[in-house]
Amino acid sequence: MTEPKSKVDPAMPPEGASLPAACEILIIGAGPAGSAAARVLAQAGLDVLLLDQLPQGRDKICGDGLIPDSHAALARLGLLDQVMARAQPVAHVGCIGPRGGRIDVPGQLAVLPRRILDDILCQGAQDAGAKFVAPARFEAPLLDAQARVIGATLKVGDELREVRADWVILATGAVPKALTAAGLCERHTPSGVALRGYVRAPSMVGRIKAMDVVWTKKVRPGYGWIFPAPDGCFNIGVGVAGSHKSEDGKGSKKELNLRKIFDAFVESYPPAAELMREGELLGELKGAPLRCTLTGAKWSRPGLLVTGEAAGSTYSFTGEGIGKAMETGMLAADALLAGRANGASDAQIRKAYEQSLTALKPKFDLYERANQVNAHPWLIDLLIWRANKSERLVKRMSGVLNETSNPGNLISLKGFKRLFFEG
Repeated sequence: MTEPKSKVDPAMPPEGASLPAACEILIIGAGPAGSAAARVLAQAGLDVLLLDQLPQGRDKICGDGLIPDSHAALARLGLLDQVMARAQPVAHVGCIGPRGGRIDVPGQLAVLPRRILDDILCQGAQDAGAKFVAPARFEAPLLDAQARVIGATLKVGDELREVRADWVILATGAVPKALTAAGLCERHTPSGVALRGYVRAPSMVGRIKAMDVVWTKKVRPGYGWIFPAPDGCFNIGVGVAGSHKSEDGKGSKKELNLRKIFDAFVESYPPAAELMREGELLGELKGAPLRCTLTGAKWSRPGLLVTGEAAGSTYSFTGEGIGKAMETGMLAADALLAGRANGASDAQIRKAYEQSLTALKPKFDLYERANQVNAHPWLIDLLIWRANKSERLVKRMSGVLNETSNPGNLISLKGFKRLFFEG
C-alpha cells in the first residue's frame, strides 16, 4: 500500500472534535475489543486515542449474551460489577431441539444490550485515561518510507485529518472496509449472518428465563434464540453460520432470506410466536455479518495489530463473540506493553501477539467442527435426549460454556459412543 495521496494538515483539529495530531497508541473502533485494549493500555500510563465512526453508546447487532468468558474479561478490566448492575442475570442456556426436547445448561450468564455494554466499556477506557473522539472514520494507514504504519488518515465530517502514532490497533468489527484499506483483508465475505430485534413483553417475564437457543428444521442451517434482557425486554433473533461458505474456499453467498428464516422461527417455536404476539417490537429487525474462527484477515503488519471481530474473534458454533473480542483486545495490549518493557522490536511485538492468537486458534477450530449441529439439527435431539439421562453430560455441556470442555467431542464419532456408554 502506498502513501495516501491526500495532503492534510495534522496540526489543525477538526471542527467539532478535539483530535490530537499524535499519540502513542491509536485505536480504531470503540467496541469491546478496542475499548478493552484502550483501558488496559491507558491504565499502564500510555497516551491512547480511541476513535469510532459512531458516537459513544452506539448500537451493535448482537445477541447480547454474556457467557463466562465475557465475565472473566470484564473482571480483568475491573468493570464486571458495573456491567452486572445493569444486566439481566441468567442461570441457564436452554438448548431446544427440533423434536421439542430441552436441556438447561448452567453457567455464569447475563444479558445486556450492546448499546449499554459498549457505552460502559468505552467510558471505562476514558476513565482510565484514554481520549475518545467520535465520529471519526478510518480511511487509510499512514506509512513511512519502509511501509511501516505510523498513524492513520481519518475522515471527520467532510474533512480528512492525520493522526500519527507509535502503533495502530484496528478493532473495526466484521465489516471489511477498514481491513481492506489497511491491506489486511483476506476474505471480504462474512462467516455468517444474523438478524435480531428487541421485543418489550412484560407478560413474558418469568416465562422465558433462560438464554434459549432453538434448532428447528424450518430454520436449518441456522438457529433461533430468545434471551431475556433487562426492563421486561427480550432479544430475539436468528443466525446462520457458514452463510458464505463454498467448496472452493472463496466464499459465495447462499440463497438466504433472514427475514423468512426469522418468520419460520417464530412460526415453528411457540414461545417465539407468543412473544411476538404479546409483545411490542421496538424498532426494526436488524441484520449484521459475523467474522468467525480467527480467519479472514492478517493479524498484523508493521506498526499495526488487528483485533476483535476484525480478526475473526467470534465462535462459529455459538455465535458468541463479546468475550473473545475483549480477550483479543487485551492480548494486543499485553503484547504492546510487554514489548515496550523489554525493548522489543516491531517484529517481536507482532510475533508475540500473533502467537497469543495462534494459541487460541485450536479452540476456535473445535467450535467450527461443532458447527455441524446447525446443518444437522437431529444431532441436538440426540444430545438433549442423552443429557436428560446423564448428569455428567450436562456438566460437560456446562464445561463448553466455561471453556473447560471440548465442544467438538460432544458431536464427534467418539462423542456419540460416549453418549450411549457414560453414566
